[in-house]
Amino acid sequence: MKFKFLLTASALLAGCSTAPTYNKPPVDMPVTWQTQAPWRTGAPNDLAAKGPWWERFNDTQLNALEEKAMLNNQTLAGANARLAQARATLVSTSASLFPQLSMGTRLLNQRISANRPLTNYKSPNFSTIQNDILPSLAVSYEVDLAGRVQSLVEGATASAEQSAADLENTKLLLTADLAINYFNLRALDADLEVLSKSIDLQKKLLVMATDRHDLGATSGLEMAQQQALLDTTLSQVHLLQRQRAVYEDAIATLTGTPAPQFSIAPQARLASPPDVPLGIPSDVLERRPDVAFAERAMATANAQIGVANAAFYPSVILGPTFGLDSSSLPKLFTAPSMVWSLGVSATQVLFDGGRIKANLDFSRAGYDVTVANYRRVILTAMQEVQDGISGVASLDLAYKQTLTAVTSATKVFNIASERYEGGIANYLDVITAQQTLLNSERQASQILGQRLVTTVVLIKALGGGWQVQASATP
Repeated sequence: MKFKFLLTASALLAGCSTAPTYNKPPVDMPVTWQTQAPWRTGAPNDLAAKGPWWERFNDTQLNALEEKAMLNNQTLAGANARLAQARATLVSTSASLFPQLSMGTRLLNQRISANRPLTNYKSPNFSTIQNDILPSLAVSYEVDLAGRVQSLVEGATASAEQSAADLENTKLLLTADLAINYFNLRALDADLEVLSKSIDLQKKLLVMATDRHDLGATSGLEMAQQQALLDTTLSQVHLLQRQRAVYEDAIATLTGTPAPQFSIAPQARLASPPDVPLGIPSDVLERRPDVAFAERAMATANAQIGVANAAFYPSVILGPTFGLDSSSLPKLFTAPSMVWSLGVSATQVLFDGGRIKANLDFSRAGYDVTVANYRRVILTAMQEVQDGISGVASLDLAYKQTLTAVTSATKVFNIASERYEGGIANYLDVITAQQTLLNSERQASQILGQRLVTTVVLIKALGGGWQVQASATP
């Protein structure tokens, strides 16, 4: 009856909690993005798997590299392990909500001293050798008087969710970083292809300048000018090859492959960047895993306030035990051998020099830190998306203009070459036209590479993949 009364009282006390109610702090969000046509609206859904967004670029080698990275990248493996740790911690912490049941056995053969202290000096004292057989069953349960255990469970739950968000963020950063390095490498391949074609042309013009010099039609200056231009172009090839090797090594590390054992064959063709649909700015809060990570950090810090506040209240632990105690095994399971105890342990701090209050202030300040970080992450997300939108639009316009410039530079070079062969123009016009055409062609390939990279950055800023809303049927 007494034990039942204590359990009922503890259950009523455990219903009280001093942890503050957790609410996400409000943040100022713009109504829409600053966009230029032809942006279209997407339908973000953070509950749905983002999926392999990189497949939208239709590059089979990139797809293979991304799959390899998801299997072998060590940073991702570490994030998976941290999530497993967080989930194990949650299970361990949640176990504190339930009583702990333990069973023990004591088997002793002992000699009792004849000179041992007694509570009554008139009692005789003898030296005795006896057995002591004591199997016991003990129960320990902490009464969650101020919600300390519940706050710990809430904090562990938020931490596990935070680790899950960290894993998703690690995947997003990994796949985006790999795609950026890959497209930078392919842009260099396209640039090297432009240089290769230009070198072939410059070699032909050098042969022509040499023939004209050998025939006495020109001085050696034209031949020297063409040779200098060819040498400069060849030196640029070596610089680009060095940059390409850096990107190749980075891709090797991201895919979990030793750099000396990894190589990617050159490919001048660049993928076509996909159209990225946009939702409203508040969708970013639902889609970006780093925002979810920061929000769960606030929930964890809020739970820590409850844990710190619970230290002001008594700690109450119920500890009933039941067992059997006998000096011989045949008498062990008889009624006179039964032993039991029903106890409550309560502790209340009376003076600690302000330690508990300082811990509470520390937890509250820690929560304020996570709120500031949450708002900072959101502001950064807004900036990254807006930069990506502006960047893609500007690069699209620049690429179209550069293609026009290539057409114009090709026309100028053809005219300059014909005029030189006809003897009505000097070779400096040909040299200038060659350099202009080369610069325009290289700029076109570089801008297209930047367009691909900027698209990846925008996809990352938006939180990964997307679903396009189906157009309404008329």
